[in-house]
Amino acid sequence: MNRTTSASLFERAQKTIPGGVNSPVRAFKSVGGHPVFIKKAKGAYLYDVDGNQYIDFIASWGPMILGHAYAPVVEAIQDYAPYSTSYGAPTELEIEMAELICGMTPGIDLIRMVSSGTEACMSAIRLARGYTGRNKIIKFEGHYHGHADSFLVKAGSGLATFNIQTVPGVTAGVANDTLVAPYNDLDAVKKLIAENKSAIAAIIVEPVAGNMGCVLPATGFLEGLRKICDDESIVFIFDEVMTGFRLSAGGAQEKLGIQADLVTYGKVIGAGMPVGAFGGKQEIMEHIAPLGNVYQAGTLSGNPIAMIAGYTLLKELKSDPNIYEELNQKTAYLHQGLEKVLSNWGQPFVINRFGSMISIHFSDHPVTDFATAASANNDLFKKFFHAMLDQGIYLPPSAFESWFLNNALTYADLDKTIEATHLALCSF
Repeated sequence: MNRTTSASLFERAQKTIPGGVNSPVRAFKSVGGHPVFIKKAKGAYLYDVDGNQYIDFIASWGPMILGHAYAPVVEAIQDYAPYSTSYGAPTELEIEMAELICGMTPGIDLIRMVSSGTEACMSAIRLARGYTGRNKIIKFEGHYHGHADSFLVKAGSGLATFNIQTVPGVTAGVANDTLVAPYNDLDAVKKLIAENKSAIAAIIVEPVAGNMGCVLPATGFLEGLRKICDDESIVFIFDEVMTGFRLSAGGAQEKLGIQADLVTYGKVIGAGMPVGAFGGKQEIMEHIAPLGNVYQAGTLSGNPIAMIAGYTLLKELKSDPNIYEELNQKTAYLHQGLEKVLSNWGQPFVINRFGSMISIHFSDHPVTDFATAASANNDLFKKFFHAMLDQGIYLPPSAFESWFLNNALTYADLDKTIEATHLALCSF
């Protein structure tokens, strides 16, 4: 497959952009080679600058649930853009968006729009600290909540991809206030709390991890965290940047039957536009300015173009619950096909799946946390990634990322992906 134009663009980009990319994982550093430069996307397909077509299993890292360039979203943006792309002032559309999200999601009384998932998580932590009067937080090894200083301690995703363990620029004080436990290990959480009695403001968790591949919560783990937070007066935060409105219309909270105190969202609520939000219980959210003294602000918060795009997508997801069943069935079909091909290959592997999130790990043991994800044969994943890319299948360029299905995928696309997996493995 010819990708010479992409190679040329990458060489050019490195002269003016650090590493040639505006987000590290795009550089393909962990899988080798040069990144593919995309020209356009439609439905389930990406098209690069060399004219190659790929079946997309990234979906812009999650939000393209109904596929790229979904016509109602595109039309809504086109209709609204002539009014201006930003006001820096309130609009009725922000109210409608807030009402829609609060009506779809359990336990969200108030919600504040921001400009990214990172900003949402950062603001939720600040709010939890302001509400509790405590400084420390607990996060989980391999979970990525954006690139704010507090979250870059033993984070997954991009940091794991680049094997960055200590991040320059993150002060010792910030690092000391960030306590880290293995995912799915309640005893480790209890130990941290015992060692830091009455000092912990929040526990933040990806309810279904997506930044070390797709890793499911163990039975009773999230329920255990909920009880700990209740017993210790700790704010329980669900990072639903990946799972929100993807696992169900009410996100992971609805799907898993567990209610958090605060929830964070990212680009999904803008149908892929740069946007985020955090929301939750009124008694906590009332501490945000201008109601309270915990300050958070942003000119682009509630940006009208992002709001109309997200409102259009979320209304569609709310009105047609069959979308989630269709996505789940397609992901299960892909899982079964991949399982058959990989079983015939004869080498150890693990497939993790939850809803429309799925990942392959070349491992001889279950992948339940960051340590088990990191100990898989990730050199083999590099070969697999490029072999699949050459077959026209666009996977996340890292072993530490979940795949995300979109509902524009057809069963013919899934069959082609399963066949491409067979051909890729035969090429090793």
